[in-house]
Amino acid sequence: MTTVSTHVLDTERGEPARGVTVELFREAELVGAGETDADGRIARLAEVPAGLYRLVFHPPSPFFRRVELSVELGEGHYHVPLLLSAYACATYRGS
Repeated sequence: MTTVSTHVLDTERGEPARGVTVELFREAELVGAGETDADGRIARLAEVPAGLYRLVFHPPSPFFRRVELSVELGEGHYHVPLLLSAYACATYRGS
């Protein structure tokens, strides 16, 4: 099985982004969802079989309403953070 975690960092304010809704889809099926905690984290978004997924963030941004990533997940654990400011975002595969 594969586990997925995430966190969202507000790089403009230099602090975690609290209350951000994050969803995980396999094709059209919602397989995991959560809201970031006070540290901007969702420790366990989902436990799913390996495969192709869409990770969708709904940030509180004046510009970005939805940030969507298509990711290929193998066996093991994946941590996928989002770095966000008012008009820029970036992501990477964390550890």
